[in-house]
Amino acid sequence: MARRAISVTLETDNVTWLKGRAGATGESVSEVLNQIVSAARQNVPAGPPRSVVGSIDIDSSDPLLERADATLLAAFDASLGRPVMAHESGAGYRTTKKRPRRA
Repeated sequence: MARRAISVTLETDNVTWLKGRAGATGESVSEVLNQIVSAARQNVPAGPPRSVVGSIDIDSSDPLLERADATLLAAFDASLGRPVMAHESGAGYRTTKKRPRRA
């Protein structure tokens, strides 16, 4: 099929995502974009399907998750008990106008 060059304007995050996907597949950004558009035209999901199957372990002693709420609350309470390491810095800008001195 013949190809034609066009100009496309995308958000920066989308360009970064396209470049990452192109790098992962070893193809050019143009080829990845062409595949996405072709899949959309055919109403086919673009890219491999994603699944969460096998990514969560359920405690064998609580297969019905009857104690899940208590376990999550305990983990949350424990995280609140840790010290917070926060550092606030001043504003990183300066004003150009000088304020008039008060008498």
